[in-house]
Amino acid sequence: MEKNKKKNRQPTLAGSLKKSATSFLAMAPLLLGVIALVGLFQTQVTPKMLASLFRGNPFADTMLGTLIGASAAGNPVVSYVLGGELLARGISYYAVSAFILSWVTLGFIQLPAEIEIFGLRFTALRNLLAFIFTLLIAVATTQTIQVLL
Repeated sequence: MEKNKKKNRQPTLAGSLKKSATSFLAMAPLLLGVIALVGLFQTQVTPKMLASLFRGNPFADTMLGTLIGASAAGNPVVSYVLGGELLARGISYYAVSAFILSWVTLGFIQLPAEIEIFGLRFTALRNLLAFIFTLLIAVATTQTIQVLL
């Protein structure tokens, strides 16, 4: 009877906190590496450098915007400022929409941490779907803007 009581015992707050702290400490080096890479990218890549990559082809700009945004994962607020800078430099809505969407939803830099936390299958499926829908939503957003303007 005593064994059954131990099996049915509810987890305690202290036990849960200890388990969470242990998991966090195990992932801390990986998380610090990801944060360092994101910070390095944000300080070294300027809007002018990004603007020089786009040529005005809707398909190529959408694809390139998606790939650059996914590589440059960061804070959503920063992506809007950067997107405004790109629009001011004459970059197409296709590229900027794809860039902002992929900046927020994709993240090649964070893949190791995401795989560690959620597993390879979930991470691969989430990123594949986010990539596909980023392309579709960027095109739909641009076409909607063109109708409204």
